[in-house]
Amino acid sequence: MTSPSAHAPGPAPDDEDGTTTDLDAVVVGAGFSGVYALHSLRGIGLDVRVVESGGDVGGTWYHNRYPGARCDIESLDYSYSFDHDIQQEWTWTERYASQPEILAYIRHVADRLDLRRHVDLHVRVTSATWDEASGRWSVGTDAGRSYTAQHLVLATGVLSAAQSPQIPGLESFEGTLVHTADWPDGTPDAANAADREAINGKRVGVIGTGSSATQLIPLVAERAARLTVFQRTPNFVMPAQNHPLGESVVDEWKAHYPERRAFARRSRNGHNQASNPLRGRDLTTAERHAELESRWSSGGLYMMRAFADILTDPYVNAEAADFVREKIRNIVDDPRTAADLLPPRDLAIGTKRLCSGTNYYETYNRDDVRLVNLRRTPIDRIEAGGVRTRRSGVGEGAPAAQAAAGDEPGGLHELDTLVLATGFDAMTGSYVRIDVTGRDGLTLREKWRDGPRTHLGVMSAGFPNLFLMAGPQTPSVFSNMVTQAEIHVEWVTRAIRDLREAGLGTIEASVDAEDAWVDHVTAEAEQTLYATSRNSWFWGANTPGKAQVFTPYIGGIARYLEAITTAADQDYAGFARTQPTPTLA
Repeated sequence: MTSPSAHAPGPAPDDEDGTTTDLDAVVVGAGFSGVYALHSLRGIGLDVRVVESGGDVGGTWYHNRYPGARCDIESLDYSYSFDHDIQQEWTWTERYASQPEILAYIRHVADRLDLRRHVDLHVRVTSATWDEASGRWSVGTDAGRSYTAQHLVLATGVLSAAQSPQIPGLESFEGTLVHTADWPDGTPDAANAADREAINGKRVGVIGTGSSATQLIPLVAERAARLTVFQRTPNFVMPAQNHPLGESVVDEWKAHYPERRAFARRSRNGHNQASNPLRGRDLTTAERHAELESRWSSGGLYMMRAFADILTDPYVNAEAADFVREKIRNIVDDPRTAADLLPPRDLAIGTKRLCSGTNYYETYNRDDVRLVNLRRTPIDRIEAGGVRTRRSGVGEGAPAAQAAAGDEPGGLHELDTLVLATGFDAMTGSYVRIDVTGRDGLTLREKWRDGPRTHLGVMSAGFPNLFLMAGPQTPSVFSNMVTQAEIHVEWVTRAIRDLREAGLGTIEASVDAEDAWVDHVTAEAEQTLYATSRNSWFWGANTPGKAQVFTPYIGGIARYLEAITTAADQDYAGFARTQPTPTLA
């Protein structure tokens, strides 16, 4: 059986266990943020190492190798802007790049900039403790080695702490069990033997219908003997409308990359997708419908930029939601299956992460695909041979005759492979799973118990010289993550450079500034329809015991960039900077 989080260990790092490496900065994570942070901080003369738990650079694009994995931001935008030569020499092949292509791109950047020799792979950071006497962070790992550094950069990602569902009997399943966020090595290639063994000709079950599942399901359906999808809450899934990129399109982008990159940073979402500045309320019904039809045809996440007020006006949002519901009814042949796929009326479109996929709804027209509505028949437990469900409100062993007319009873869904597409402890999980201890023994986990507290999403009071990359209380998941990563890396690089040039030793968010930013993030969310649909990972609702607070910043990239730049320009307003710790003779 394959464990949901069991990667075969790779080769041990070159350094021996038990060693301590002294550095200027440690970067945790080798995704887009971590790779650029390594390059940028080395560029100002720092001795830096990246510590990465995976077997290669890539971050989320290393771990999320499930069939169908691809980005929902267009490739030509979802790439670095800091190096002119790289963006000219790399050519994307599809409108929305697949996981193998994105991983190849990050590998190319690491090789092109000669960064790999500064990355320790297969090493998981388990602890980080601030030492007041030395003014340095002590970083511990599962490999027995440790690091010390003046600066610690957590580039761990907001969608990287995978979580498995708390279902009785999960450990008893005797088939292949795998999580989408930790797929076995090599499986994007359909010819891979491990992938064939898990899917081809097998009875496959998928728990979850979020972003990963909606990409995975159509491809698994094509190869499995039978696919059973276990759905709790249906979401809105947009057609990606993916296609190969024409040479003329690529050439035009490359010729105008400087202008396009500048536009992305002035935009709300950090990319070049067109937004309609008009309010839906000010248009006629026919005009709104035409715009919605255009957005559906454009594909991807364009729907959420159909109207300026789509996330603030309940009437406009409801009309967009009903438009998509009607599309679902028209695509899915079986009326009952179509009804089960309709997002609930109390879910405003876009207030759970909008999904983008290819032939998702069409897949349910196949005879060998079955949708199990967990609202009617919840999962009772996992058994050796599959997933057992029961009719809601009916105890185990209730006869089928007790089921309501037209409803199905529970029973065992026999499976060879079970895929957990159950998401992440989003936004904060990857940070608090590390035992981070700041001033006076305060842990980040304890400080964030009631929700993350940061100033500008980049630092948290009580944790000097600790920088958070593209994390909570930033636009992050509401934006192009590469644009967000570049903004943060450049700000942190500037902050450290300015600190050193001023002869100072630490920088830390002030409590007052932090309180003001937390209040601002919350107030921005309360002015939108996100406040009416709180059953999402934006609010922490998918993680048992987690504080229910809104964690991303909805104000957009342009406003965020202005705020964080202004803080630095005003001598780091909202941050305290102190003298270095004296060196004892």
